[in-house]
Amino acid sequence: MMEEHEAMHGGELAIPQVGDRLTGKVVKIEDKQALVDVGYKYEAILPISEVSALHIDRIDDVLSVGDEIRVQVKKVNDEKEELVVSKRMVDAEEAWARLAGYRDRGEAFEVKVHDIVKGGLVADVGLRGFIPASQVSTSFVEDFSDYKGKTLKVKVLELDREQNRVILSHRAVLEEEAEAKKAEVLSRLRPGDVVEGRVARFADFGAFIDLGGVDGLVHISEVSWEHVEHPSEKLKIGDVVKVKVLKVDPESERVSLSIKQAEASPWERAKDEIRVGEIREGIVRRLASFGAFVELMPGVEGLVHISQLARRRVATPSEVVSPGQRVRVKVLAFSPEEKRVSLSIREAEEAEPAPRPEPAAKEEDKSGFGVTIGDLLGDRLPDAWK
Repeated sequence: MMEEHEAMHGGELAIPQVGDRLTGKVVKIEDKQALVDVGYKYEAILPISEVSALHIDRIDDVLSVGDEIRVQVKKVNDEKEELVVSKRMVDAEEAWARLAGYRDRGEAFEVKVHDIVKGGLVADVGLRGFIPASQVSTSFVEDFSDYKGKTLKVKVLELDREQNRVILSHRAVLEEEAEAKKAEVLSRLRPGDVVEGRVARFADFGAFIDLGGVDGLVHISEVSWEHVEHPSEKLKIGDVVKVKVLKVDPESERVSLSIKQAEASPWERAKDEIRVGEIREGIVRRLASFGAFVELMPGVEGLVHISQLARRRVATPSEVVSPGQRVRVKVLAFSPEEKRVSLSIREAEEAEPAPRPEPAAKEEDKSGFGVTIGDLLGDRLPDAWK
């Protein structure tokens, strides 16, 4: 084991030996070296190459006058009053032990990104720590320039002292934090809760909503009270929406949500708008063998039974109406509690008879006197002309 010396700024050390570790204070910074007072009769020289495990252009980027540092003796020539020391060697020795501890405990720690190189980032951990591009983020990063000088939390992926290799991961920390956040959100959500989320992505069967660590699914049938073919008809990526929690399964990490149930039901609004006996306009939304469903207002559809489609006998609804067609219907029965409306196209037509045709205009008098031949001849006109 190397002999350890402590600097004595008021006294004097015995002649330091190669390998000794000393504590000193930076007293001067020059272009390519710094002078360190280690309590000996002359100051130690710290070359720029021995300051850090990474390449640096200026010593004052790392050290300042007055800094107290630990160094290791590399060379001693007492006759020439030459004492060369290394901060890098002490930092490296301590770093191996410190990093091994982080690795064994699975502990995250902070590093500052020193440089950007091909394939990833370089950080100073007392050694040259490398963060591969695949370990920088949980998502693809095209440009790493913003990372220079940034402080990141990392975990040790690999330590190889023989190869002088230190591999770090910021992604592992992000994934661990995401898992912790997910567990916290899942434990907090309860069916019936109404919460806010952000639209994250679409699928043909619905929309995924980011609840702050957990993505919940809004099935397409729960996007709107109106019929939609695709969630993008009503939503955009990034929209902040209110959703009602329908079901939470912590084991499978699945959350079922509803946007429409977080809003007032259109059937509640319909109570004040729809009256039995009134005639309203609606849109045919779909056909069934027994009739046609007509939308009276967004989210409220009523059934026109096949017997109420026309005054004549109808074999199939498609003989009379088609999806998307606007029709006038009479409200026969309305039960908002049961979400049912019975409608009739036939009775709407009977209640609103077709307007009478305008009487044909009389032929204008071409004589200018307003008198017909019949008026002039009277009884003398042959019967065939009357």
